[in-house]
Amino acid sequence: MTPVKTPEPVRAKPDAISVAAVDAARAAAIEEAGAAQVGEHLGHLVEGERLVTHYFASTHPGYRGWRWAVTVTRASRAKTVTVNEVVMLPGDEAIVAPEWVPWTDRVQPGDLRAGDLFPTLPDDPRLEAGFTDTGAPDEVLEVVEELGLGRERVLSQLGRQEAADTWYAGEFGPTSPIAQAVPYKCYACGYWIRLADSLGQAFGACTNEMAPGFGRTVSFDFGCGAHSDVVIDAPDHPSTEHAFDTTGYDDLAMESTPAADDDVQEADAVQAEVEAAAEPPSDDEVVAAPADQPGGETEEAAEAVEELQAADADEQQGEG
Repeated sequence: MTPVKTPEPVRAKPDAISVAAVDAARAAAIEEAGAAQVGEHLGHLVEGERLVTHYFASTHPGYRGWRWAVTVTRASRAKTVTVNEVVMLPGDEAIVAPEWVPWTDRVQPGDLRAGDLFPTLPDDPRLEAGFTDTGAPDEVLEVVEELGLGRERVLSQLGRQEAADTWYAGEFGPTSPIAQAVPYKCYACGYWIRLADSLGQAFGACTNEMAPGFGRTVSFDFGCGAHSDVVIDAPDHPSTEHAFDTTGYDDLAMESTPAADDDVQEADAVQAEVEAAAEPPSDDEVVAAPADQPGGETEEAAEAVEELQAADADEQQGEG
C-alpha cells in the first residue's frame, strides 16, 4: 500500500467563521454523494487565510478509510462561507492503488508471451539508423536485403555494449559456477560457433545438445564438461565366451533312494557285460569253441583235447 502524503498545515490565523461552517460543509458533501455516504465529522485543516477544509468519514463499504473533504472559503468582510471544492481523499488506513509506473518500466525480460507485441521507442538509445535511401535499383536492393544489410535500424554502440555486459555477466559467462568448475573453454571447443557480427570477438553459439548452453549465446571464455576435447579411453569389454574351470572338481553329496539304487545296480550290470566282452578269450574257450560246430571239425577238436589231457597226466606221474 502506498502511503498518502498529508499536506502540511499552513501557518495562518484560523478563520472562526470558516471553522464553524461544519453544517454548510456537510450539506455540500451530502449533495455530492448522498446522506448515506457521509459519516461523522473528523476535523478540519487550515489551508490558508480564510480557507478551511472539513473532513467527513466515508461510510461506503468499498471506500473504508477514505474521507470526504469539503473546502470552504470566505471573502473579506463577508459573514458567510462559500463551498470551494468537494472531493474524496484517502486517509491513513485507506487502501489505495500502488504508485503509477509507466508500461515501459513495468515490462521485464521474460514477460513477452506468444502473440504479444512489444513496440520499440522511436528514440531508443540502443538503436540507430541502419541505411539511407540512395535510390539504388531493385536488383541492388535485393542483394542488399539477402546479405542482411539495409535494415532500417541497427544496434548502436550503446546497445552492443549493454548486450555484451548482460551476456558476459549472465549464466553463460566466465563467472558462472559451471565455467569455474572445469578447465575447458568455449573458444577451443569444436561445438562453438563464433558470431558473425562484431560481437563475435567475445561471443558465439553452442551447438552441442548435451551442453547446458546448447542453442544459447555463450562467451568465448565460458566452459563446461561437454567440451569437444574431453576424451575418455573406453575400457576393454570382457570376453563373451564361456569360461570353464578344469583345475579341480567339487564333491556333491546326494541322497540315496530305492529307485536310484536300482538304477545303479542296473548300470553296474551293463558295465560288467561291457568289460567282459572286451576281455580276450582263454585257451579253454578257444579250444572248446569248435565243439559246437558240426562235422569233422568237431571230432578233430575232441582228439586234440584228449591228447592234451594225456600229456598233462604223464607230466604229473613223472613228477610224482
